[in-house]
Amino acid sequence: MPQDTLAHEPQARIERIGDEVRATLFGRWTAQYSATIEDLAAEIVGAADGHRLILDLRQIERLDTLGALVLDRTRHDLGLNGRSADFANVSHDQQVLLNEVALHDVEARSVRPSSRFVDFLVDVGKTIADAGRDLVGWIAFLGEFVAALLRVVTHLKRFRGTALVNQLEQVAYRGVPIIVLISFLVGCIIAQQGIFQLQRFGATPFVVDLTGILILRELAVLLTSIMVAGRSGSAFTAEIGSMKMREEIDALRVMGLDPMEVLIIPRILALVIGLPLLTFLSSIAALTGGAITAWIYGDVSIDVFLSRLRGAIALNTFFVGMIKAPFMALVIGVIASIEGLAVQGSAESLGRHVTSSVVKAIFMVIVLDGLFAMFFAAIRY
Repeated sequence: MPQDTLAHEPQARIERIGDEVRATLFGRWTAQYSATIEDLAAEIVGAADGHRLILDLRQIERLDTLGALVLDRTRHDLGLNGRSADFANVSHDQQVLLNEVALHDVEARSVRPSSRFVDFLVDVGKTIADAGRDLVGWIAFLGEFVAALLRVVTHLKRFRGTALVNQLEQVAYRGVPIIVLISFLVGCIIAQQGIFQLQRFGATPFVVDLTGILILRELAVLLTSIMVAGRSGSAFTAEIGSMKMREEIDALRVMGLDPMEVLIIPRILALVIGLPLLTFLSSIAALTGGAITAWIYGDVSIDVFLSRLRGAIALNTFFVGMIKAPFMALVIGVIASIEGLAVQGSAESLGRHVTSSVVKAIFMVIVLDGLFAMFFAAIRY
């Protein structure tokens, strides 16, 4: 080690005077000598041994945050053990540093007793409060969307038809293959399991009633909404969140453009228009899968399947599923847009909000489906 480095290395002269132990500190108590400082602090604590400790800082050449932190921690630890420790000959700059790194409040909070039951109740309360804030935020955002939509309707020149067509292509047209495939497979599974269970009672033909009503009223719109939430909802959040991270949304405001009109309205309208269309295709695909499966496993011909299907369902059976679709699309669009606008300036924040968007949208879609089911049951529709 160079000679000048050794000259500035921190040191401590420990003297015992009566009931007091005075530690006079020398050198530079800085991060460069962190290991030496820790060793000296441990030596000082050991030398105190129940006596009052005085830390004399007059001879310290330089004190940085690390040195001040170690010294304050040493004094604080001795105080917790019932031993007195004080600083002496402290300059103004040294006192400022010591005040900044004081650990009293941190230590006091860390030793606060806790109960698992109380912590559980706190977590439940926070979750409920967060859910309430989310609900209020969704309603407020929905109000902003409706107000912006009215402005666009009353001033049609502000409507961005090209953006709407582009979003319809992304949401509806490009989503057709996966929606049709999943719905076809689900229709096959429902029909197969229905046949296996109804065969016990000699009621195999009733699989047509089961498949038709279940798909048209519930499963088609539910499957489509969940797929759209995972596919298009996450894409909306990622797109808007990326624009928020790159400050493109602020740039739109600086240019005098309303982000609600430019970004949000075309996306939500595309969902509201596209989701019912996808729901219709999902219903057709699922019924086709059910008809083929009934023909293979239940010996129910296609003609018989279609004949029984006409007798099992009514127009209201089809309308129940279609009525739900725009509302579910609105919920998915609002949640995806809110989560995208909430993204902060990091990739971690973007990933967290995309995940939150998908989870919240799927949860709200299922809740909304349950509410509609109770409503239609109450009005006997």
